[in-house]
Amino acid sequence: MIPLSRKLQTDEPAMNKRLVLLVATAFAVGTLFAFTALHLSSRNIGPTMTQVSGNPLIGGPFQLIDHTGKRVTEKDFEGGYMLVFFGYTFCPDVCPATLQVMTAALEQLGERADKVTPIFITVDPERDTVEQMASYVANFHERFVGLTGSHEEIGAAAKAYRIYYAKAKDDTSSSEYLMDHSGIVYLMNPKGEYATHFSHQTSPEKMAQGIGNFL
Repeated sequence: MIPLSRKLQTDEPAMNKRLVLLVATAFAVGTLFAFTALHLSSRNIGPTMTQVSGNPLIGGPFQLIDHTGKRVTEKDFEGGYMLVFFGYTFCPDVCPATLQVMTAALEQLGERADKVTPIFITVDPERDTVEQMASYVANFHERFVGLTGSHEEIGAAAKAYRIYYAKAKDDTSSSEYLMDHSGIVYLMNPKGEYATHFSHQTSPEKMAQGIGNFL
């Protein structure tokens, strides 16, 4: 029978090896964790948040026709803020609701709203003529500008503002149709650059507050 003291001495090398292995493993895991944390920190990336630097590439030159028949470009609106929404006059719900919210938000801003031009750009130039746009925007804020144009001109404006739109398929009708489109309202600064945006579900109070932060 091996004495206990000798048994402990015999096991010491194995125990030391296991201890060294455990320490080395812990060090490797800790180093990997620290490196990963440093890498994510340097990229401003966290598990629940992504930080974007710089201004989004939204907005740019456009050539369209307003609801009075005048040809305009983005330069006609320089010096003031633009509150821009893309939609169409035959839209059954989202468009009129969004334009009403824009109207209410501007009314809440009072005189400060004089610095903001609300703009409604059609994505359905086939039906939204100058006359149709004039009749439609008259139902909303008095400063509303309705813009239409050729398919190519509308397409170029929508591309500049990163707006998606497409004719919805409807096999039941050849003349009446709906348009699928983005429901974002953009606030552009006096230089025509992106300031902020709102969803079509934003309340008038929140939109007024958001716009007011820039005025």
